[in-house]
Amino acid sequence: MDIIVPLTENYEFKRVYTRGKSVVRPTLVAYCMRKSGPAPRIGITASKKIGNAVKRNRARRLLRESARMLYPQMKPGFDLVLVSRGKTPFVNCNIVMTELASALEELGVLVSAPKNKGNRNASAPERSPENV
Repeated sequence: MDIIVPLTENYEFKRVYTRGKSVVRPTLVAYCMRKSGPAPRIGITASKKIGNAVKRNRARRLLRESARMLYPQMKPGFDLVLVSRGKTPFVNCNIVMTELASALEELGVLVSAPKNKGNRNASAPERSPENV
């Protein structure tokens, strides 16, 4: 299992906020910026607008677990900041994960699965006259 590399310093968060792209979803805001490095780094925040400490901690836990589940599909070389919104502590983890996945796809962070062209079966090898 890969260990998620965190963003820890304030200047790292500020750099992603100012230079990165953002995508807004009902339960989160995702900021993304290209960087050099072997693994994506992730920072998670929840402001006091979310509610008391219990609600903020739940929002952070939901975002952290969703990021952990999607981490193997992420491309290397990105800094991400995930910001919880007011709705985050009240929804299911699956909802947060689907919204995070759609946000990361829009930002180009997730590795896309190869698409089948036409109605060919992708697992069957093509037959050529030499192989017949």
